[in-house]
Amino acid sequence: MVLHVSGSSNAQQARFPAANPLLSRLVPMMITGGAMRRYGLEAGESEPLSGTLGRLGSLEVRLARGPREIWRAQRLRYRVFYQEMSAKPDVVARMFRRDADRFDKACDHLLVIDHAAKGRFGNVKPKVVGTYRLMRQSAANRIGGFYTQSEFDLVPLLARHPGQRFLELGRSCVLKPYRNKRTVELLWSGIWAYLEHHRIDAMFGCASFDGTDPDALALPLSFLHHQARSQGEWSAQAHPEHYVGMDRLPAEMVDAKLALRQMPPLIKGYLRLGARFGTGAVIDRQFGTTDVLVVLPVSAIDKRYAEYYGGDGARHAA
Repeated sequence: MVLHVSGSSNAQQARFPAANPLLSRLVPMMITGGAMRRYGLEAGESEPLSGTLGRLGSLEVRLARGPREIWRAQRLRYRVFYQEMSAKPDVVARMFRRDADRFDKACDHLLVIDHAAKGRFGNVKPKVVGTYRLMRQSAANRIGGFYTQSEFDLVPLLARHPGQRFLELGRSCVLKPYRNKRTVELLWSGIWAYLEHHRIDAMFGCASFDGTDPDALALPLSFLHHQARSQGEWSAQAHPEHYVGMDRLPAEMVDAKLALRQMPPLIKGYLRLGARFGTGAVIDRQFGTTDVLVVLPVSAIDKRYAEYYGGDGARHAA
């Protein structure tokens, strides 16, 4: 349930006792993000991005400011992935009703916050309603790799672009009442600001189809394989032990219009931006999904969207 990115100079510009063997698993997750991170900057890295990255009405997009806001993002992820969708929580996730893993501590967490949301008693209480998890290559190197590398072999892809900066986008979700154009635009305005600030060159990550039967997804998977597969220097594929073929149907049997209608909104959005997809899918039993690898060099982003988010999209900024 995720997505990722890369960049170069050519880019557009506790309260729980650790002694408890169960609760100690949460300790690394409580010190994540921004100024709380224990890692220093590497040579050539930009300072952390701060402040409001965009605003539409009562909605604001910015990075999480410390553990409390990261926990709110994790709570939103749990609500969407485990309660609304079909992910299976482990005992810790179920106990604390949060989706969290070891990668959170190395990531920046992009949030959409509704400042007009109402609390339990009718009072105004700002709420995190959307999130994206962003992990730069420098951070991934410090913790032993990207989340996506558990499913897809990224080593050849990264090796072919030694001078570029990669960013992983993952754990994307939006609270159901906010799944509309406004929220998506704010998230992408925030991502674009992040790309420019950190001089990112390309994005990659996992995007998901609901369900674990690839034959039931034969049409959209085959469309991605035949019409939108990453090739050449941007090619990558699933690890052999996880590999599920996406070419379920021959090219001549793929109805493009019907395939697009069956495509999840997130994947359809990546297609519009200019993304391509890796070879082979992966079944994620825990999340109840079929995952595909999204590959999106910044230079390949459709000019209309680059101008919108990098130019006119600035009108959203507070």
